Amino acid sequence: MTELVTPQDIARRTSAAVDAAVGAGRDLGLTVTDARVLHELFSVVVHLAPSPVVARIPTVLPHHVSLDFQGSRQQAELDVARWLADQGTPVIPPSPLVPREPVQRGGFSMTFWQFVEEDRDKEPDYVANSEITADLHAAMRAYPGRLSFLSAAEPQFIADSLALLEKRPDLIGPTDLDRARRELRVLEPIVRSRTAFEERFPGIGLQPIHGDSPPANIFSGVDGDLYADFELVTLGPVEWDLAALGPALESAYNRGAQRNGMRPLNEDVLSFVNAVGMLRAIASLTLVPQLPLLMEYLKPAVDQWQTMPFAGGVAD
Repeated sequence: MTELVTPQDIARRTSAAVDAAVGAGRDLGLTVTDARVLHELFSVVVHLAPSPVVARIPTVLPHHVSLDFQGSRQQAELDVARWLADQGTPVIPPSPLVPREPVQRGGFSMTFWQFVEEDRDKEPDYVANSEITADLHAAMRAYPGRLSFLSAAEPQFIADSLALLEKRPDLIGPTDLDRARRELRVLEPIVRSRTAFEERFPGIGLQPIHGDSPPANIFSGVDGDLYADFELVTLGPVEWDLAALGPALESAYNRGAQRNGMRPLNEDVLSFVNAVGMLRAIASLTLVPQLPLLMEYLKPAVDQWQTMPFAGGVAD
């Protein structure tokens, strides 16, 4: 595994992503004279001004993710977002000015979205966001496209990362790594198999879901809130979208679910998705060399995981 990147490395990576987005946008016929980075963390998000188009370029990725694999996921995201927009669901839609498909350039795979002005004075209201996540689930239930079961859980990423972490005791100690491996042996069969999930949790319906904590991915536009960032869209239990958010936000979701005539969150499934989510957090330690500040976010999650029941009680 590589050593930690420096701020200079990150600046060069961002610059390369911006250059790739500008070049791709111009090749697609967009006028781009004043590209501006709006956000960067796992992705670089660039407004291709003066065109009303935003490019999102993932830059911090697991080592096993190929451009083709990334492109297939991005296509699913574009398809779902376009379908939701066509149904009148408030989402940030793909840009209508370019083909609705991922573009590969300069070693990056990127997508293009409609530019929406952000309301920078509005603070996130995660309680309200959790309640309207139920509205999103209600809208997504009718999505006609094919989605893989719980692909957002990324079991291969978890397995590969635990192997890599053997050589990084600076990121996780051997006792914790051993526990993570034992938990994966319990949880992985349920994550990888829809049949195994349905046998373990009978009566829990599956549906298209956002895949990446929608309460944290609602964009505050000047004309209202919009659902965004469907990069991990998947088929799964609605509980996955509320993983690790805690009782207050779970209660808010349940209010929205009742309003939409949907079932409340199931406590056993929540325990399962919380346990899987914690393993994803541990796996994400392998991304720290690419994004050192990530450690600040992951350490509290690892500390919390150490206090949780083994494998979320699924093995009991």
